[in-house]
Amino acid sequence: MSSVLVADGDRPREGGIDRKEVDVAVGVLIRPDGSFLLTSRPPGKVYAGYWEFPGGKLEAGETVEQALRRELQEEIGITIGPAEPWKVERVDYPHALVRLNFCKVHQWTGELHMHEGQQFAWQQLPVQVAPVLPGTVPVLQWFAQERAFGGPLGC
Repeated sequence: MSSVLVADGDRPREGGIDRKEVDVAVGVLIRPDGSFLLTSRPPGKVYAGYWEFPGGKLEAGETVEQALRRELQEEIGITIGPAEPWKVERVDYPHALVRLNFCKVHQWTGELHMHEGQQFAWQQLPVQVAPVLPGTVPVLQWFAQERAFGGPLGC
């Protein structure tokens, strides 16, 4: 069994230890200069105001890429090109047990439009936005490894 990142381990888990794992498609949009897109969690959602990579839950019968295409169109108004499966991270949040399916995306069309009232920021390491959602931290670590970045990852 793969390891699980536990977020806010001092808080109780909704649904107990036998709760169902939720698959989430996550887009890591990367511009030619290496900067990557982070968006804030919308008002009214769990962890509102925390920064993360955009994406959302898979619906019944969807592949990760199909869900990613739908979610990025709905949430931020873009149509993505190829989605390159990258890494999978399991995170145990107090409100949900999620399997984050991260995909790198280098091509998209359309202008960013935050349909859910969230904010967006193009970032480099170290990130300048805070707080960062716990499930986002491993991605920053992977970027640091890929890019041989030795400094702190963010605020």
